[in-house]
Amino acid sequence: MRQALIKYNNIQAGILKELDTGEYEFVYDERYIQSHPDRFITFKMPVRTQPYQSNRLFPFFDGLIPEGWLLSIASESWKINKNDRMGLLLACCQNTVGAVSVHTIPENQDV
Repeated sequence: MRQALIKYNNIQAGILKELDTGEYEFVYDERYIQSHPDRFITFKMPVRTQPYQSNRLFPFFDGLIPEGWLLSIASESWKINKNDRMGLLLACCQNTVGAVSVHTIPENQDV
């Protein structure tokens, strides 16, 4: 299971997980819910206590991944298959242009 720490303006907003079943789960951090109940990371995922689940990477996170020639460079440089969306997200999205950033959590570390 791969997982990522999702930050919004450098504040821990939640955890994104790629489950062993191939499904994805995003859960807002409890402290974030209490401190920033109206500061959602995307309109489609308002702040709530229940986890969001999907059988594919959520479109918002998929949209953070580079496209075109930049995707080719990233894929070749890090030897990541272009279809490995979670792998690309973890490798390429720590310093995004917007407010949301993605940070790798080692597989043996549980959050």
